[in-house]
Amino acid sequence: MRPLRYGINVTLDGCVHHEAGVAPDEESMRYWTAEIARADALLYGRVTYEMMESAWRRPAAGAWPDWMDEWDVPFAETIDGAKKYVVSSTLGEVDWNAELVRGDLSQAVRRLKQEPGEGLSVGGVQLPLALADLGLIDEYAFVVHPVIAGRGPTLFAGLRERMQLELVDRQEFRSGAVAMRYRPA
Repeated sequence: MRPLRYGINVTLDGCVHHEAGVAPDEESMRYWTAEIARADALLYGRVTYEMMESAWRRPAAGAWPDWMDEWDVPFAETIDGAKKYVVSSTLGEVDWNAELVRGDLSQAVRRLKQEPGEGLSVGGVQLPLALADLGLIDEYAFVVHPVIAGRGPTLFAGLRERMQLELVDRQEFRSGAVAMRYRPA
């Protein structure tokens, strides 16, 4: 069975909003590129899928946008080429190498996990909360940034039960951010 891994950037006060002052840098982009490359497919909810597509889908013209730094390109290429599953009851169709996931979330994700492969990577906020509540996440990767946002959505707000995790890896970045990987204890 392939593992389901969840990864996200988070501030010291638990904020997970992309506009909370957590700016990507070369080191963190290399980290997330490697994390996504560990997966056979990505699993997103509608909001995260649309946000990631708007930023990381290769433009029809073929060239990456001018706003990208040279170190953004490997991440963009990795995510652009990845197989994607999108959990949505409102989207009629998806493209960008994606397919819709409908029906019972627990059953659908269990089916995806039973397929052969190296792993699935889930991103976002609401979908991972639901998957954590269902006990379906096998690994958590958090890059904790030295920022206090003071406002915004927080990591696992509304989780039904306390979850005990075991630290399995830790990496410090020059920026002061720390990547930590956990598994359910």
